[in-house]
Amino acid sequence: MVKLLIIVFLAAIVVGQSAFLVQQWEQGLILEFGKPIRIIQEPGLYFKTPFIQDLTLFEKRILAAEARPAEYITLDKKRLTVDTVSRWRISQPLLFYQTVRNYAGAIARLNDITFARLRQEIGNHNFKEFIREERERIMNQVTSGVEEQARRFGIEVIDVRIRRVDLPEEVQNSVFARMKAERERIAKRYRAEGDEQAREIRASADKDKEILLAEAYGKAQALKGEGEAESAKIYAEAYNKDIDFFRFVRTLESYKTIFKENTTFLLKPDSSLLRFLESPYGN
Repeated sequence: MVKLLIIVFLAAIVVGQSAFLVQQWEQGLILEFGKPIRIIQEPGLYFKTPFIQDLTLFEKRILAAEARPAEYITLDKKRLTVDTVSRWRISQPLLFYQTVRNYAGAIARLNDITFARLRQEIGNHNFKEFIREERERIMNQVTSGVEEQARRFGIEVIDVRIRRVDLPEEVQNSVFARMKAERERIAKRYRAEGDEQAREIRASADKDKEILLAEAYGKAQALKGEGEAESAKIYAEAYNKDIDFFRFVRTLESYKTIFKENTTFLLKPDSSLLRFLESPYGN
């Protein structure tokens, strides 16, 4: 019984050392004493010789290689700090193992290739072209160049993209100063144009004001003249209708205007101003 248990235990160890499972997102490489003998790229259950052969698994999925920000110089001698990321996958596990061994080696090689290729492309273009006009085309050329060189390591490069572009810190201050000066110059120009337009508007408004006031004054004077003429006409008609009554009313109005409180007048006894004081008929 003990022998049977030992046999079962040893068999379990042998099976455990020989059977292995490859997932859908994995691919494997069988090594015998460090020498590659078999590549497995399909998922499933597989077996290997225990204690003699070893299994190395690699990813089938797309991986990312993030490079440290590096400084580049454009064709017009502008300095840039560029942060890139590469998307890649292992297309040939055997070649990958023979050249870079593992993920760390692959990422280091990819970053070196990307840096060299990007430096070459940026050095062939001006600052403005790389930032705005030709950026997409430049990155496509970088991706093509990196992918071509990465094939030697069993790597397929999907694309290379820029995560961030900055100016070096010492350059940023001078750029910001120039930008500030430029914005201030534009602001002053806008303010000067605004002041000029404001003066033109005020001058036009003052001119319109004077014209309106002159027209209003002319109309007022015309209406005043018409009113005075109408008033004189009414007075004349009233005077012609009853001269005595008109004189009486006018004299009363004169009394109201002349005779104020604490006022002293020296008049002749036969003054016409006193005639209605002596008699309501003015005799």
